[in-house]
Parts: sequence; structure tokens; C-alpha cells
Amino acid sequence: MGVADLALFYIVTGISLRWIASAAMLGQAALWYWALAFLGFYIPLIAAVIELSSRYPQEGGLYVWVRETFGPFAGFMAGWSYWTSNLPYFPSVFYFDAGNALYLGGPRLQAMTGSTVYFMVFALIGLAVITAINIAGLKWGKWLHNIGALGMWVPAAIVVVLAAFFWARFGSVTRFDAAASMPNFDLAHLVILSGLAFALSGPEAASFMSGEIRDPRRTIPRALPLAGLVVLPVYILGTIAVLVIMPAGEVNPLQGLVQAGSLAAHKLGVGWIAWPLALLITLGNLGAASGYLAGCARLPFAVGIDRMLPQAFARVHPRWGTPWVALLVQGGLGAVFCVLGQAGTGVRGAYEVLVSMGIIATFLPFAGVFLAVIRVNRGVGDKGVTRLPGGRVTSIGLALIGLITTLVALVLAALPAGDETNKPLALLKIIGLTVVLLGTGAAIYRAGRRKAA
Repeated sequence: MGVADLALFYIVTGISLRWIASAAMLGQAALWYWALAFLGFYIPLIAAVIELSSRYPQEGGLYVWVRETFGPFAGFMAGWSYWTSNLPYFPSVFYFDAGNALYLGGPRLQAMTGSTVYFMVFALIGLAVITAINIAGLKWGKWLHNIGALGMWVPAAIVVVLAAFFWARFGSVTRFDAAASMPNFDLAHLVILSGLAFALSGPEAASFMSGEIRDPRRTIPRALPLAGLVVLPVYILGTIAVLVIMPAGEVNPLQGLVQAGSLAAHKLGVGWIAWPLALLITLGNLGAASGYLAGCARLPFAVGIDRMLPQAFARVHPRWGTPWVALLVQGGLGAVFCVLGQAGTGVRGAYEVLVSMGIIATFLPFAGVFLAVIRVNRGVGDKGVTRLPGGRVTSIGLALIGLITTLVALVLAALPAGDETNKPLALLKIIGLTVVLLGTGAAIYRAGRRKAA
């Protein structure tokens, strides 16, 4: 991949339209929360990725960065946690995608909004499709990623344009002013803030497959800023657009963007726009899930090469040269988590549990990444390292900011959503399944070390 392909990859993995709906639920204060997440997490993460990928350009991403800095066990657990974070991630993305795809069938299909069977079947089919495409390789997968990038910013742009006409004709449903926009740092809002920080993850994803990036030391630092110029405006403008069209209290986290776009389109007499809007969002999320699968499947592949996992994970497909075993395992386990997340709850409850699990398992290795930046700046040579202006002071300062944001987000993500009807069950799922995943990783590591000895 060159700069253009990589920038599009970062866009498709850095934007998830479902977070626009979550942010809109905060009301106009969401704009402050987006700014906090961008300054406190996205910029520090970009800086960390640029520096660490130039220090350790080999395939494996944060697994290699943490391993080279803190040793093989820390590296394994960072890679394992990140990999397992995508097990609940994929079902949660496809649950959101399923909610938007209902708009492709018109009002008749809207009756299936609460159907657990529909959402589960959609998620399982989606997982099967992206797994098959990625086994065929990035030659094919990158087209889905690129289409996915368009499916991220084009729908947001459509809703923004609709919101502008809606505002001009009917006025804004939400009153925007300085006093009302000030953030209310109560617990319910802070829990969503952890999700907005998570929404801005993605700059780390391509480094897992740096072997398929043309000159990664030069390409990554060029592609990341280009993607950043798209990511934040899409989130902020999309959130404003939703709030112009509908009040925060009516936003559905599973359908918010297409919900607002469809409402505005019908009021403006262009209701036909709702169908292509839903199609683009559906394809965009399919591309995003495919992009993450392509990157994360390289983690067990890289760890398998290091003989920490069974050697089957290190196998490449004889025709397509892809880690097909790792891809199949990841897709299969994602299907298992789709079923586990749904157990004992409704569609929205399952979605929120899956999201919380994904945030925790993702942010644990991010803490390791920021600690790695601090560690390597205490004495390791700088030969070949790409640095930001300000050198080590900037690197350490941004890493500290990112680390604090990450630790706060970890605590907040463990808390069930405020509207969760069965909070004890939700908390048990979030904490219990996370502990099981991490414990399984530690056990696999010990078994692998004994076998290697």
C-alpha cells in the first residue's frame, strides 16, 4: 500500500459512524467531548504510532513495540488483549450495521428493530463475508477498505448537507449556545466519553501488516496526518447535523445517523435519499470491519511465528499468501462472542456490553504503547526514528496525556450504561469475560514457553 491507500485505510479504521449517534446523545456538549477525545487520545496515539513504527518497522505493530520495550510476556499480553478486543468489536459493528441496513427495506423492515434473531444472523453473515475476502488477500480486500472509506465520510457529508437545508427551512431542533454547550461531567456522560476516545482509535491498525506497506517508515508518517484531516471533521460535523435534525433524547445509538438523515430527507421532500444513505453506511461499516480484521489477524500470525501460539497461526495460504488460519480463528471466535453478548438481554443491551468489552481490551495494550514511548525515550538511540517537533519532550508529554486518558477510559468503560435495565448482569459480562480472555492469554503464554523449553 502507498500513501493514498494507507490514508484511506486509516480513514476507514479511524471513523465509525456509530459513534456519531453515541455522541449526539450527549446533546450540544458532544462537541467539547470530541475535542477532549481528540486532544487527549488521538493526537498522542498518532505521535506514538509514528515514533514506534519507525523504531520497529517490522510486521506485528504494538505487539512488537511492547515486546521490544518490556519483554516477551508483556508483548504477548498486549497483542493478545488487542486481538481479543476485536472479538466483541466485530459483532458490535455488525449490530450497528444491521440497524442501518433495515432502512434498505423501507418501513416494513423497521419492525425488526428489536429482533435478536435478525441482528445475530446479520452479524454472522457479515463476519463470514469479510473473513472470506481477507483470506483472498489485500489485493481484493483493499477495494472493500477503500469503498468503506467512502462509506464513512460520504454518508456523513450527505447528512450534513441535509441538515443545512433543514436548518434553513425549519430551524435547528437543538438550541446551540455557549451556556448550553458546556460539558456536564457527570458519570453517564463520562462513560460515553470513553467511547468517543475509543472511536478515535485506528492509527495503530496498519502497523500490524507493515510488510504490505511500501516503505512504512516514510509512508506511515505521511498517511496518518492526511487521515486526521478527515476523521475529526466527519465526527464533529456529523454530530452537529444529527442534533440539528432531532433532539438528543430521541437518538437511537444503533441507527442515529441514518435515522436523522431519513427524517430530514422526508421532511425536505427528498425521501429517496434515505436508501442510498443506508446502503453507503452499510458498506462503510463492512469495510471498517474488514480493515480491522485484516490488521488484527496479523497479530496471532506474528505471535505464531514467535512460537507463542500453535504454528498453524503462522501458516500462509499457498495461493494468496495470507494468514488464513488466523483469519478463520478470528472470524469464528467473533461469531461466538456475538452469541455470548446477546445472552440474557435485548439487542441494545447486547450492543452496549460488546462495546464496553471492546473498549477495555483495546485500551489495555494502548496503555502499554504509551508506556513504551516513555521508556524508549529514556536512553535508546534515535537513529532512523521519525520525531515530532520538540523531540523527546514532545514525545513523553503526549505519551503521558495519552496514558492518563487511556487509564480513565478503562475505568469508565467497565461501568454499565445508565439506561441498562440489568446492571449486575451487564457488569458480570463485561468484567467476567474480560478476565477470562486475559487469563486464557496468560495460560497460552505459559504453555507456549514450556513447549519452547
